[in-house]
Amino acid sequence: MGLSRDRHRNGVGGLSRPRPDADLPREPHIGRQSSYNAGMGLLHPTSDELEVASVLHALSDPQRLAIVRSLAEDPTPRRCGSFDLCVTKSTLTHHFRVLREAGVIQQREEGTARLNSLRRDDLDARFPGLLDAILAAASTPVAAL
Repeated sequence: MGLSRDRHRNGVGGLSRPRPDADLPREPHIGRQSSYNAGMGLLHPTSDELEVASVLHALSDPQRLAIVRSLAEDPTPRRCGSFDLCVTKSTLTHHFRVLREAGVIQQREEGTARLNSLRRDDLDARFPGLLDAILAAASTPVAAL
């Protein structure tokens, strides 16, 4: 019993080697870092940087279109998790990123949450009538061929 305890405490075979950098001061551990969270600055294009191709691509997915439709119906900023979509959290995050980077939505951080709102004024100023036409077409049922 004593041998296995020594192995557990001291490493394999009871031997432990000092690290070569053991005498160097260490930086405090500040948590997990990733490229996604590196800057924590959310990128939003300015209204002049909005491109019709990016906006149309962002609105071409049914899940993203449902998010935009929901934000258009109620202009109150909403948390990412408040949308009733049957997708995983990582997929939902991807959809919000596509919408944000296209300039369709504005995200702001409030504590640990991200609040989403539709950039209707910017979209209407840059592409008059585009958002209304897409939302109207999306709510119209497709006729059977």
